[in-house]
Amino acid sequence: MSPKVLADIVKAYDVRGLVPEQLDARVATALGSAFAQVVAIPEGEDGVMIGHDMRDSSPELARAFADGVTAHGLDVTMIGLCSTDVLYYASGAEQRAGAMFTASHNPAGYNGIKLCRRGARPVGQDSGLTEIRDLAQWLLDRGAQHDLPTSGRTGAVTETDMLAGYAAYLHSLVRLDDIRPLRVVVDAGSGMAGLTVPIVLGMDGLPITVEPLYFELDGTFPHHEANPLEPENLRDLQAAVREHGADLGLAFDGDADRCFVIDERGEPVSPSAVTALVAAREITRAVDAGTDPSEVAVVHNTICSRAVPETIHEHGARAVRSRVGHSFIKAQMAEHGAVFGGEHSAHYYFKDFWFADTGMLAAMHLLAALGEQEGPLSELVAAYDRYVASGELNSRVPDVSAATERVREWAAAQGASEDRLDGLSMVHEDPYWSFSLRPSNTEPLLRLNVEAQDRAVMEDIRDSVLTLVRQER
Repeated sequence: MSPKVLADIVKAYDVRGLVPEQLDARVATALGSAFAQVVAIPEGEDGVMIGHDMRDSSPELARAFADGVTAHGLDVTMIGLCSTDVLYYASGAEQRAGAMFTASHNPAGYNGIKLCRRGARPVGQDSGLTEIRDLAQWLLDRGAQHDLPTSGRTGAVTETDMLAGYAAYLHSLVRLDDIRPLRVVVDAGSGMAGLTVPIVLGMDGLPITVEPLYFELDGTFPHHEANPLEPENLRDLQAAVREHGADLGLAFDGDADRCFVIDERGEPVSPSAVTALVAAREITRAVDAGTDPSEVAVVHNTICSRAVPETIHEHGARAVRSRVGHSFIKAQMAEHGAVFGGEHSAHYYFKDFWFADTGMLAAMHLLAALGEQEGPLSELVAAYDRYVASGELNSRVPDVSAATERVREWAAAQGASEDRLDGLSMVHEDPYWSFSLRPSNTEPLLRLNVEAQDRAVMEDIRDSVLTLVRQER
């Protein structure tokens, strides 16, 4: 049996690996034991919530993780098939630590784990994940699957369904029963939205007609990868929106924590525009409840459009920049008490959802905003779509540091200012352009995002930077 090297699969804020080459039942059991010892027991937990997606390997891995947890006397509540935000709901509503087995948008051969403390608080590389990795590696190295340290009793494993409570809770945050009738095409990508969308948006009495696309749960993703960030994975949804004359389209990733939007013309809506729109709604809601606008904070990551902080400031609130990644965003939101947070990757975070991300709640905000007025979605989001963006461009380079330095020197010579919060960000004011160049947290790639005041400027900067990034030296 080949040794498992957990440093290869434990990333900045979750676990992702090939099954079974990198992630199997032995690894899951060791990680469950380490999670119990590093997080659950020291923080006084009496149990852990565990959910999983529709991948073939997910149930076995979830049970193996539970074995590692229960060996320490902690009880486990299995919530079964669910989206990642249902697991976060369970962690928040029950005030227990949690583990979600999913590889999100990764191909079928992968699986992974997203971990959280009670109240859906993050577990990332700076908040316990490194310690969990190292302890699990030690357990694996000594062949500890059948020799786990125990508390003297084995915890109980029970099962429960959190889906109805999840749907009811979301509807308590955003009302959809009094909007104008809307027709929405939803592409679940064979992922977990095929389970959650009918429960949340198919409720009796809602003025919403859902046209389903790929709602069957299938971890082999037979129609397309469950990664709406890739334009080719949106083509079926775009065609269906036009075919049905729908008001909008929604595309969810594999574990349904991200939501991408298509307007009535079949055109993609920038996640930054969605972030700005939802930020405006959440700021307004906080102000209407009596909070001074200057006391309201919204978090956005370093690759969001400039339109996001502009919108936040226009509403009198504070904009807080964060590194990319859910554990970083959640930590910043908790620190600042932010009402909302958004990432250009279409992760959306809410204070009222325990600072966790939920694509479904963002979709409900968008449906509410559209349904509260008569115009089409393209007009509604136009106010928040102010600049031209390149989209994310990925490059494999032999020397990431050298490539980054070449780009930094070039941009500085153009008069751009530098920021190192997350990789390299450069901003030029006249004409306006900016870019983010950062190593991926989950893949061996250098990621580039460019934004500018118009297409000609964007394309010039994009091409110049890519040439430098891909230059062989």
